[in-house]
Amino acid sequence: MSVLRSADLIEPQWPAPPGVRAAFTLRTGGVSAAPYDSFNCAAHVGDDAAAVTENRRRLCERLALPQPPAWLEQVHGTRVAVLRGAPEPLAPADAAVTRAAGCVCVVQVADCLPVLFASRDGAAVGAAHAGWRGLAAGVLEAAVRSLEAELGEVLAWLGPAIGPEAFEVGSEVRAAFLQEGPAAAAAFTPNARGRWQCDLTTLARQRLAALGVRQVYGGTWCTYADSARFFSYRRDGRCGRMAGLIWRS
Repeated sequence: MSVLRSADLIEPQWPAPPGVRAAFTLRTGGVSAAPYDSFNCAAHVGDDAAAVTENRRRLCERLALPQPPAWLEQVHGTRVAVLRGAPEPLAPADAAVTRAAGCVCVVQVADCLPVLFASRDGAAVGAAHAGWRGLAAGVLEAAVRSLEAELGEVLAWLGPAIGPEAFEVGSEVRAAFLQEGPAAAAAFTPNARGRWQCDLTTLARQRLAALGVRQVYGGTWCTYADSARFFSYRRDGRCGRMAGLIWRS
């Protein structure tokens, strides 16, 4: 049976420690029909359940995952699921961390920013789903704290997300970030419609830097601009979801 190819994945380019593995799925290489074509990993978007099951099976096989990913019910909040071993029922959360070998942290996105974390010694890893609401509320801060690692020893990788050219927001979004300080203004550019173009990756980098996390990589892809490789909710409405995964082997 077919499996995912290397061309259907992004492998983060970052100095992850030995034993830490990570990957980000693209929209290609699966069996889902339009508008979820073809590698949709999400069970909550209206796709055929059998197709999602097969896509997830291909993911586990292609990456030789030690156990199935801990799929989260994401709610644009700040709760962090701490994975401790065997698969277990999880409350809604927008980040996951673990110090247990074999546990696979995963977040699903289709414009929101996926952020993967690893401590430099490889003892802790995590993943966070950062849309603007979660980012403003502190999901990255919550995830980093849950790693229980020295802040200067945390690595972060920013995956594909909607870029500032495509992400138009209202003044209320800008105001939510400016409550934390004036530096956030650099992530917002006024447009001709009296609204703002928002740069999620800049906001994430600012928040991580404020924590003391300065080893930050990635953040160069726009989901909206590349319909061949990425799902985008802002562009398409009904669509699949991609997955960012990290685990300790």
